[in-house]
Amino acid sequence: MIRKEILLGFVTGIAANLVGMLIYILIFSDLPIWETLQESMRGGFIGTLITAGAILNFLPFFYFIKREATYRARGVLMASILAALVIAVIKLS
Repeated sequence: MIRKEILLGFVTGIAANLVGMLIYILIFSDLPIWETLQESMRGGFIGTLITAGAILNFLPFFYFIKREATYRARGVLMASILAALVIAVIKLS
């Protein structure tokens, strides 16, 4: 039961991150989504895109905290930590 709640929060956090990235691309890029992602990988600013998307994780995290769904909030936090680790690996390589 607890693992299911954490997994649901994790999936929610990943989805929120992806939606945040898409919103950022749609607002600030003149290129189509796929081309923007390819260009960000070539240009070395994919980490910035992931960071912008991770900002949206605040919404489900605080929603789950307010609703006392702490295990789901932990899952969102785990997704945010994963995003930070991916960004660190990208920056260090």
